[in-house]
Amino acid sequence: MTTYDYDLFVIGAGSGGVRAARLTALGGKRVGIAEEHRVGGTCVIRGCVPKKFMVMASDFAHQFETAEGYGWSVEASFDWAKFMESKDVEIARLSGIYAANLGKAGVDLIHGRAVLKDAHTVEILGKDQTITAGKILVATGGRPWMPEGLPGIEHAITSEEAFHLPELPKRILIAGGGYIAVEFAGIFAGLGVETTLIYRGPNILRGFDDDVRAHLAGEIEKRGIKVILGCQHTSIEKTETGLVNRLESGHDIETDVVMFATGRVPHVRSLGLEAAGVELNDKGAIKVDTLSRTTADNIWAIGDVTDRMNLTPVAIREAVAFHETVYRNNPQHFDYEAVATAVFSQPPVGIVGLSEGEARRTCSKGIDVYVTRFRPMKYAFTGSDERVLMKLVVDQESQRVVGVHIVGPEAPEMIQLAAIAVKAGLTKAQWDATCAVHPTMAEELVTLKEKQTSSSGAV
Repeated sequence: MTTYDYDLFVIGAGSGGVRAARLTALGGKRVGIAEEHRVGGTCVIRGCVPKKFMVMASDFAHQFETAEGYGWSVEASFDWAKFMESKDVEIARLSGIYAANLGKAGVDLIHGRAVLKDAHTVEILGKDQTITAGKILVATGGRPWMPEGLPGIEHAITSEEAFHLPELPKRILIAGGGYIAVEFAGIFAGLGVETTLIYRGPNILRGFDDDVRAHLAGEIEKRGIKVILGCQHTSIEKTETGLVNRLESGHDIETDVVMFATGRVPHVRSLGLEAAGVELNDKGAIKVDTLSRTTADNIWAIGDVTDRMNLTPVAIREAVAFHETVYRNNPQHFDYEAVATAVFSQPPVGIVGLSEGEARRTCSKGIDVYVTRFRPMKYAFTGSDERVLMKLVVDQESQRVVGVHIVGPEAPEMIQLAAIAVKAGLTKAQWDATCAVHPTMAEELVTLKEKQTSSSGAV
């Protein structure tokens, strides 16, 4: 019988990899994990956690404006350097907790880039170290995608560099229409940066409900973001005064920073997957079955590197399912239906379940749609015309609520609880039977009575 250095070796110490490693080590197995950057992965180090701090910092300007309507006199200024220092200290603390928890569980943490040499062997580059393992889990996540061949693309940054800008720019152009682009547009605009968002598609947030897309596009423009749709770069030129963005429309826009948020791709480059017999799918992600097994018998993969549903909580659930399947003789796979998600735009978005378009294609007997738009009570004294959107999509035959879509303050908090009802398959009648909490925005979710007579036609 072959003896290996470890029962399990994990490549990538992000949220998914760390969870799988800890659970397996706590179960009595010998576990090692390698990380080429800092422990915590994209979410903790260069993703949702530092981004949420930036969202909260930038939203204070809007809160100060609202406060004046309530009689407060506010004089405020923002110190970018002080904020960045506080953010970095907190990220370092969180990374340290992740590393400490690995140690407490008995996991060996190796700092370095791990490359597969064969199905059971991993080399740590630059350390002259070779490790063998009975089973290997790949959890390397994703990386920002940049368009190759665009003249001047070397002058642009991605979201990862945005977390470490030495100073706050006066002008920024963000290319992209997904959640990362929209979130960073809100961050910089809230901090007083002249912000332009450019996207080649007909509207932002492709794949989201059309009412959500149209509503949010209008709302972020109210926050001072200039949105240019159906257009993209032809080149970027660096001059003495800034970066000139040359666009397909023939217009030029000069900014201090150009940020590309045009998608993320699985981090599979130079991992040695081919040498280990691990195949990629047609999208360049690691090919896995429902139990996260790759095409190599003893290698599994979870998280964004598999490009199934790229959310941190999903990667953690996939890690738990992997552990249960492989080490507890309890085969499990994560259920990707009705997973709630949030966009921390300003105002934020919360969704769970099917969009109206998806439901029309899925529900054979038709759907009922309930929509409301209203001004939040909080803005009654301010003169703000910011409005909330709430939308319920109901399967006409079963009367199950199959989709909930919210744009407005605290939407991410509301959608977490709405997701319980959608996941449980509750009907519209059960939503209606739930007594409202007054006065709240969330009460609108259980008081919607009028069906929308026709599709909005939003694009």
